[in-house]
Amino acid sequence: MKKVNFVFVITGAFFISIQAQTYTITGKVFNAETKEPLPFVGIVLKGTYAGISSNYDGQFTIITNSPSDSIIASYMGYKRFARAIKKANHQVLNLPMFEEKLESQIVEVNAGENPAHRILRQVDRRKEFNDKNKLKGYEYEAYNKVEFDFTRISKEMRENKLFKPLNFIFNNIDSVYSDEKPSLPIFMIENISNLYYRKDPKHKKEVIIATKITGVENNSISQIMGDMYQNLNIYDKHIMLFNKQFSGPIADNGLIYYKYYLDDSVSIKDKKCYKIRFKPRRVQELSFTGTLWIEDSTWSIKRLEMSIPKDANINFINSAKFIQEFQNIDSMPMLVKDRTIIDFGLNSNKLGVYGRKTTSYKKIKLNAPKTPDFYEFGDKVVVHDSANYKNEKFWLTNRHDSLSQRELKIYKMIDTIKSLPVYRTFVDVITFLVSGYKTIGNFDYGPYFKLASYNDVEGLRLRCGMRTSLNFSKWYQLEGYAAYGTFDQEWKHGLFFKTFLSKKVNRSLMGVFYTDDKEIVGQSQGLFSQDNILASAFRVAPLKNLTRIKNFSIWIDKDLIDGLTTNITFCERIFSKPSIGSYEFVNQLGKIESLDEIYSTEARFNIRFAYKEKFIVGEFKRASLGTPYPIITFGYNKSIPKFINNNNYSYHKFILNYKQRIRLATMLGHSDVTVEAGKYYGNVPFPLLEIHPGNETLIFNPLSFNTMKYYEFASDQYVFFGIVHDFNGFFFNKIPLFRKLKLREVISWKGIIGTVSQNNLKELLFPSYLKTLSNTDPFMECTAGVKNILNIFRLDFLWHLSYRDPNEAKNFGFKFGVQLEF
Repeated sequence: MKKVNFVFVITGAFFISIQAQTYTITGKVFNAETKEPLPFVGIVLKGTYAGISSNYDGQFTIITNSPSDSIIASYMGYKRFARAIKKANHQVLNLPMFEEKLESQIVEVNAGENPAHRILRQVDRRKEFNDKNKLKGYEYEAYNKVEFDFTRISKEMRENKLFKPLNFIFNNIDSVYSDEKPSLPIFMIENISNLYYRKDPKHKKEVIIATKITGVENNSISQIMGDMYQNLNIYDKHIMLFNKQFSGPIADNGLIYYKYYLDDSVSIKDKKCYKIRFKPRRVQELSFTGTLWIEDSTWSIKRLEMSIPKDANINFINSAKFIQEFQNIDSMPMLVKDRTIIDFGLNSNKLGVYGRKTTSYKKIKLNAPKTPDFYEFGDKVVVHDSANYKNEKFWLTNRHDSLSQRELKIYKMIDTIKSLPVYRTFVDVITFLVSGYKTIGNFDYGPYFKLASYNDVEGLRLRCGMRTSLNFSKWYQLEGYAAYGTFDQEWKHGLFFKTFLSKKVNRSLMGVFYTDDKEIVGQSQGLFSQDNILASAFRVAPLKNLTRIKNFSIWIDKDLIDGLTTNITFCERIFSKPSIGSYEFVNQLGKIESLDEIYSTEARFNIRFAYKEKFIVGEFKRASLGTPYPIITFGYNKSIPKFINNNNYSYHKFILNYKQRIRLATMLGHSDVTVEAGKYYGNVPFPLLEIHPGNETLIFNPLSFNTMKYYEFASDQYVFFGIVHDFNGFFFNKIPLFRKLKLREVISWKGIIGTVSQNNLKELLFPSYLKTLSNTDPFMECTAGVKNILNIFRLDFLWHLSYRDPNEAKNFGFKFGVQLEF
């Protein structure tokens, strides 16, 4: 027994000794400049066989019995990094890596076909089996975590008196990243949703079950931050980002856009994978640079890391990086982790916004689609009523990953920031610049761009307006304005009311308004209305013809199903005499008489169909994010004669409009095509006809004929066709100076053909300035423009192709504009 006890003692001592010599090294490897984690970095202890690759979040753990004096990290495109380590049982190391600034020369050895091309052909052949959208159906739970911060905040800005209340943020930068640049959190959002997909019939539905937002008070963020709006599918031929079409790196025509290099073969979870690096063939094209890990047995994508090249012709994006990790589930490669990092800003040295989005996927089920009645028409995002009211216990239980100390700190910091006056001031300034309104308590005052304007009829026009703010109500809004002209010495005014009938799936909104004001008949409103300060400042001809119109309308907007919207309007208008000319007609005795006013009462019905159109939804307005499908609009107006003051006009009006954005090959840009046909039946005076919109300012208006004057042409039946093609820098990218400036080319052509019946020509005599089009001679114009001048301006050169002026110089001109786009 003594011998046996002795053996146990010796054996125990041996194992204790072994345990004492076990070393554990954990840490994180990240980009030294951006502080973003780097996945799949090779890490090894110098002089040993102990090593590992960093995981998706850049984290690593090495457990070894072999001591070493240093640790080495190596990664394609980055400088080799080495750091001394201590011989301690457990230590934490953070490894910042710097990007390689100098491009290494590539030596090509020609030994037949590029082996990367053979591998990519196999990937292409297996797409049908590896793309999840080819399945009968799938569903999963997605967890999104999004953070946006102001970054590159200069020392001068931090020391400014306005930012002094925020010094506590700059003094509490997370120390896990050395040399971190000061940042100011804007907002952070967490989102948990269930996504369901069915192939036949093709449907997709996402249900947002929980949302936690801090910093931004807008529920529409819950929708656009869901998985349906943000998912990047590497198997797509074209990848849509920032409303731009990028060529996918594994597209069947990828060799046209990319160069590929087989760098290595590695083992990932006991699966042999090929590591293929890719980069654009040409500078500034909309393509990616990065690395693919391709499993050799299934030819599926195992890992992806790619970014938008710094020289790509895209605005306000200093850098954008996308990282994805796939896992085989029932032999199908499914995305399980997704990370996006975007640096927004005018340039990499000025104040910008840094965005991080991390998504993980769990509870994945394949080939068990829900029944068709579960889905709705089109792709639908549904937000549960309780999504914004989940307690902290729910989040602790249902988060896919726990929040880091930094993220927990951000929640607290943003709540503190929102309570500071400087934050409220900053939000108010941004809101004022974007919306034009200044919010004070329960009211918004503005818009500022209509406070003062000038025309030759009213003289100096002064206008004040106000509306109820969202602080007053998020269900209804009251608005009004009053204006006064120094020449005509007349008051004008308007009153508006709108309210939601429903905010549920089928959105419904109604409104009533009354205006008594002077207008340019037939002219689009907004920037080109007569009381806009910009339109006043850049007119090329005096505005002498305005018509005072009293307009009373009641309307209802309703979404019938996803993509199908209707509008019903009752409209009553009274047209006073125009400032130039009069309303004259020939009576039954052949004598010319005149009218002081024209009365019109109409019932209008409008229906619009836009399949799979997506929106950013505000409280009372929503902005379309577009659709790859056609947008078709049908309108019908019916006059109601003798409704007021013995109005005798009886007519019907039909309008059919077709619009579509046609995307060509990535390098060739896209075309926007519009076709519209309209026709009146009955007796219609000229103020109620289709008066084609002109533009007599120096500002380019895409909704008007830019070489046509106001009140120049009218029709009671017409066909319009227009096409605008944006080359997105296809030609300029090949010219060094233009390439550096990232200029883009755009061309357009518009034409309209129309007539006016003899009955309508006699209903009211056309004034001298108003003409009819010939049924054999359409009005046509074309433009050639340069966009993206200093990122926001455009310059368009115009040609008058028909109805030309005898003075040849007037048939050519130019206009400028402002256009914000990526």
